[in-house]
Amino acid sequence: MQTSRRARTASIARLGARSGAATAVHRARRAVAAPEARVRLDDAHALRTAREVAETLGNLRGALMKLGQMASYLDDGLPEPLRVALSQLQQAAPPMSAALAASVVEAELGAAPERVFARWDAVPLAAASIGQVHRARTHDGRDVAVKVQYPGVDEAIRADLGTAGTLFRGMAVVYPGLDPAPIVAELQDRLLEELDYLHEAANQRRFAEWYAGHPFIHVPAVVDALSTSRVLTTELAEGARFEDVLTWPQDARDAAGEAIFRFVFRSIYRIHAFNGDPHPGNYLFGRDGRVTFLDFGLVKYFTDAETDVFASMIKAIVLEKDPVRFRAAVERAGLLSPGLPFDDAAVAEYFSAFYELVRTPEVKRVDTAYASELVRRTFDASGTHGPIMKSANVPPSFVIIQRINLGLVAVLAQLGATANWRLIAEELWPWVQGPPSSEMGRREAAWLAEHHPDPEGPRS
Repeated sequence: MQTSRRARTASIARLGARSGAATAVHRARRAVAAPEARVRLDDAHALRTAREVAETLGNLRGALMKLGQMASYLDDGLPEPLRVALSQLQQAAPPMSAALAASVVEAELGAAPERVFARWDAVPLAAASIGQVHRARTHDGRDVAVKVQYPGVDEAIRADLGTAGTLFRGMAVVYPGLDPAPIVAELQDRLLEELDYLHEAANQRRFAEWYAGHPFIHVPAVVDALSTSRVLTTELAEGARFEDVLTWPQDARDAAGEAIFRFVFRSIYRIHAFNGDPHPGNYLFGRDGRVTFLDFGLVKYFTDAETDVFASMIKAIVLEKDPVRFRAAVERAGLLSPGLPFDDAAVAEYFSAFYELVRTPEVKRVDTAYASELVRRTFDASGTHGPIMKSANVPPSFVIIQRINLGLVAVLAQLGATANWRLIAEELWPWVQGPPSSEMGRREAAWLAEHHPDPEGPRS
């Protein structure tokens, strides 16, 4: 694994050079090929390029690999071969050797894994951007998952983050309203926190304790005695992977989508926190709708003031449908500067897409067209909404929120999840606290009444 900034930049540069040369050769061959042969050449070129991208990012690890993981599921507009190749990064990144993983465990826990644990599986269950996970059994008989951090990944992350300022300064040329400094600082803080598994353990413990006994949301417990800053041991969780769920009947996929939706917004408004890395590799699924949530390294904690800002925007555009009040809320949030030459209706129309699922109380299916539209409204300045997009800013509290929003919708779209999202949201919004709107809602309401009763009741 390459860790120095110079080496990692050189790898990306070599990838770009190889891709450019390959594309030139491909175009030359395509120009003289028969029409039916051009399709085969295009497919072969796309697959070859995709494999090179996936292999390069997989070998680099760190923040660049996380970018590949995000791209693999965020937008269906990506060429299919590239999506397929990048999707391998979610769970099948190249693992470190058994000896190297064992050496990290020994350095952190004081003995070889075969001594620390009653049973140790040297073949990892999963490998990702920061560490890989091994199955083990403790001496008191508990089956556990042991996440072992890749040696040198901290230097890799820091090397990648060292170039982040340059990247966002370049974006500020295209998006004049963007202030890159807070974005860079927020991403650096969150990603550097992710390197400390003791910090992740504290995050996961907080979620596990709050959701203890929940009927369909499960967060594995942390085994503190076998966790350090580079080794994290938790209860072993079982369940189907996301790609398996995509083959399940629609009602099972709907239940999975509803559980994820409830977890996201219940956590934001009741715990004031959420995992900022929602992607398919971080979920395990049961046929009964139960979802196990994994990986709490990148967690954002929100202040009361920040969640109040989110609430003011929702109230204005969803409940009151008042573009003037919404424009004022957007400006208070720091998403737009006051006095820009856009009428209130145009501002509301641009941002309203991000609230589309909850704007009306009707059953809606989340599809890939909607997920792609949100990505375009976030990143594509060439479209109809370009002037507003170029003028928009991303305050620190919205850096992770936007990541959550795009990631959640992408996951729901792949599931084709269908529900009355507005009524579910009203259950979760603390200023509404609507009645249960589904069977899962009734089960959750009974659990809340026992474990987290709210003496204040609904708030307007």
